[in-house]
Amino acid sequence: MRQRTRDEVLGRLAEAVGSVTVAHPTRVAVDGPPAAGKTTLADELADVLRGQGRHVIRATIDDFLFPRARRYPRGEYSAEGCYFDTHDHHALNRVLLDPLGPGGDRRFQPTVYDRTGDTVLCPPVTTAPADAVLVFDGVFLLRPELIDRWELRIFVSTAPETTVRRAVVRERRVSSRADVERRWRERYLPAQQFYLARVRPIDHVDIVVHNDDPQRPAWETRRP
Repeated sequence: MRQRTRDEVLGRLAEAVGSVTVAHPTRVAVDGPPAAGKTTLADELADVLRGQGRHVIRATIDDFLFPRARRYPRGEYSAEGCYFDTHDHHALNRVLLDPLGPGGDRRFQPTVYDRTGDTVLCPPVTTAPADAVLVFDGVFLLRPELIDRWELRIFVSTAPETTVRRAVVRERRVSSRADVERRWRERYLPAQQFYLARVRPIDHVDIVVHNDDPQRPAWETRRP
């Protein structure tokens, strides 16, 4: 494992995507803790792939949340609630991952939920080309309900305290530092510890991107 430039890492990720040979769209998971840099990395990877002529479907776990009224039965700061009660994995499999997988008809929907309005969505169904790439970012993507849905599994690793600092900066316009730190220390970080202990996602990924320094990330291949 050694540090690389960001462009080098993106190039190697694109090569890894290109090495997948399946008769249906390639489904790429970009997993990792909140504020690790998953969304930015997934967006940049999608741009690189589009530049290579690939048809990219860009989606995120945040568009598969349960409505707010269903998300907090264990309390707003519950770590187990974060893991068990937040995301609609059944809908994710039904409308996106399974249609794009083996035996699927490639007719998919990229979202079921609008975070801004806290409303359920039913967008038009779109048909993906067989050689499309789904770049999907989010937390807990290698949990048992989802682990067999990916052709390529990437984990973005960042030190817990680094994610707290990034979250404070990212959310300073909508939340106080105290509120952000409480959410991270009581809900998000313990939920990640629960996930790491319960699922051991690093044992199942193909690539780990160590993203403490986003401009000089380190690359680690876990599986050929």
